[in-house]
Amino acid sequence: MAFSPSSAPGLFPLLVAVIVILQLQSYETEAGGLALPLRTRKLQSLSIPQPPNKLRFHRNVSLTVTLAVGTPPQNVTMVLDTGSELSWLLCDNGPLSKFRPTASSSYTPIPCSSPTCKSQTRDLPNLSTCDSATHNCHVSLSYADASTAEGTLVSDLFLVGSQPARRTAFGCMSSAFSAAAGDTTAAGMLGMNRGALSFIAQTNTPRFSYCISDRDAGVLLLGTANLLHLNYTPLVQISLPLPYFDRVAYSVQLETIRVGAKTLPIPKSVLLPDHTGAGQTMVDSGTQFSFLLGQAYEILKDEFLRQTKGVLTPEPGYVFQGAFDMCFRATAVAAAAAVRRIPAVVLGFQGAEVAVDGERLLYHVEGERRGNNEGVWCFTFGNSDLVPMEAYVIGHHHQQNVWVEYDLQNNRVGFAPVRCDLASRKLGVML
Repeated sequence: MAFSPSSAPGLFPLLVAVIVILQLQSYETEAGGLALPLRTRKLQSLSIPQPPNKLRFHRNVSLTVTLAVGTPPQNVTMVLDTGSELSWLLCDNGPLSKFRPTASSSYTPIPCSSPTCKSQTRDLPNLSTCDSATHNCHVSLSYADASTAEGTLVSDLFLVGSQPARRTAFGCMSSAFSAAAGDTTAAGMLGMNRGALSFIAQTNTPRFSYCISDRDAGVLLLGTANLLHLNYTPLVQISLPLPYFDRVAYSVQLETIRVGAKTLPIPKSVLLPDHTGAGQTMVDSGTQFSFLLGQAYEILKDEFLRQTKGVLTPEPGYVFQGAFDMCFRATAVAAAAAVRRIPAVVLGFQGAEVAVDGERLLYHVEGERRGNNEGVWCFTFGNSDLVPMEAYVIGHHHQQNVWVEYDLQNNRVGFAPVRCDLASRKLGVML
């Protein structure tokens, strides 16, 4: 999930919450990696209070990981987010609390004087402060979908699969406002970006990857598998601090967008970050759908409407989640036939591309009914300008049946189209 503008930005942060649970069992790969199976299930709404009339968009699909924290271990479920840095758990919040720090003998608050508080929090969306009463490090987080969390920076032992427990710094949050319609089991966020306090950085994980199935299962791999050939694109790195550029995100350079066989006439300058850092492209497993800045989005919208004229019936005036304004009405039968005829949208990067086609391009909006048994389907690319968010974001919905690898050693992201069930079998994981 991307952080709000002028801050830093998914292992996987976006409404009927479909949750992917990372099981505690794990499998060692021949190359020394750790493979973990994923499965999905629907959950009811999270009852964390939401500020009224605050959100422009929110999320309904989260990808979560279950792991053990503390001594003795407490099993917690956390949203997996490559767009976030600091992991956090909901603590001391009455019936909503998912982690009990007083029950862990290895739990340790981090003091304000600690180097962790003083220097390693530099890339968080908000500067850490010192709690005058406890002299412990205080952190607050905010995300582009208006979710927030606030609490104390602490450390405890984290255990994933068969790996040894690692002492890890995270936020023990006393308050949180969720933009999600909900997830009753998620205890917090597992931050997986390149920042100093991310789970990946603290556990010295040089490479990780995942495959999200279009059905109800998937796999996460920590380490190397040498499973299949990937096409890599380099990470975009800007050392100079800019107000709208997230230096620790998995930022790549979007070069072209194609609809069917037609490459869109988008000026190169529109796809490049400007002098403020606005316009970077982030691969974010924590955001559900994808977002394009307004000028690129309007060009894509016009061409998609042109190529689908007679195939899809527009629903003018309807905007889903405040950011998805290209919607259509159809019966379930007509929509199923249409997804076989609509053109693919292909995102081109230096050395790699990601093709989005078929059902991944249209999202059925539950609860919306029209005459003649018609429902509403919306195009799954949103307009960043309506959020508002000063970035391009490639969400996890468009990463389905794509093997995505984050290679921190070589500063690159790899992509390969693949059937996740078949790829998982090669790792010994049966979906």
